[in-house]
Amino acid sequence: MRFHQPRILLLFSGGLDSILAAKLLEEQGVQIVALFFKSYFFSSQIAKKMATSLKLKFREKDISKSQLNIVKNPRYGYGNALNPCIDCHLLMLKKAAQIMRKEKFDGVATGEVLGERPMSQNRQALDLIEKEAGLKGLLIRPLSARLLGASELEKSGLINRAKLEGISGRSRARQFTLAEKYGIKNFPTPAGGCLLTNKEYGQKLKLLLDFQEKIGQKEINLLKAGRVFKFKDNILVIGRNAMDNKLLHKNFTQSMALIDPKDVPGPTTIILGRHNQKDLSEILFKITSYVKKEKIGNAEVLNFIYLKNYAQKIINHILD
Repeated sequence: MRFHQPRILLLFSGGLDSILAAKLLEEQGVQIVALFFKSYFFSSQIAKKMATSLKLKFREKDISKSQLNIVKNPRYGYGNALNPCIDCHLLMLKKAAQIMRKEKFDGVATGEVLGERPMSQNRQALDLIEKEAGLKGLLIRPLSARLLGASELEKSGLINRAKLEGISGRSRARQFTLAEKYGIKNFPTPAGGCLLTNKEYGQKLKLLLDFQEKIGQKEINLLKAGRVFKFKDNILVIGRNAMDNKLLHKNFTQSMALIDPKDVPGPTTIILGRHNQKDLSEILFKITSYVKKEKIGNAEVLNFIYLKNYAQKIINHILD
């Protein structure tokens, strides 16, 4: 007879794998606390919504600054984009291990699946992360448990290993079968989440990090919108549409320069870096390539009223 009801801290993204990990443990009477690590590159909105729908206790911890330091110089390198997945997973599990010990949880769980992600979920990476995080024997991965070494939780009988899964590889057929079994619907796609796995975004972020070491949430948000260019001693972020322009306004700070056409259809632009009157004149001319063109006869002509009416006024304002 089992007298102790185990308490597990589950790293919870709100995706199907972490949802199923919670279900497999709850089915054995395990008390779950869903832990989400919030950062500059992913928000807790989806995770919080899914935890609420599953009636899981939910908490979040901000690792933005620690993760950004890892992004700049990962110990174990990047994936296909600017995603240091092994280092990020290790950071999260180290933080989870601290909470586990402080609050006397019995262990930590994740929704990881052996072989699902080539870089961070191969057997070598899983073993490395468990050891480096200080969770040897205290980390359980319910979806692939039967293919991995038994945790102390399983050895002691607190968790029945035979009732866990032995999933491996990138096929999600078994996950979908389990989702149907547990009546789980409307779960997010596995591709959703971390901006760092997006190659285009990664290129923008690399450009910004090479240009300016000290960045925060506002600068990172800017990269979600518009075209990003290096121009002399400046980074330009040029909006592509009304939604981009709105996002640029929202993340503008006094350390930046803002160019915002009022009477002529055109892109909002934010300038990061050092600029003088000559640079600004060239920047404004560059922006006109994105200003709406007008038909005059058979030719398309840039609306140079934009430059004539606003260039000097904008330059004077920025340089004040």
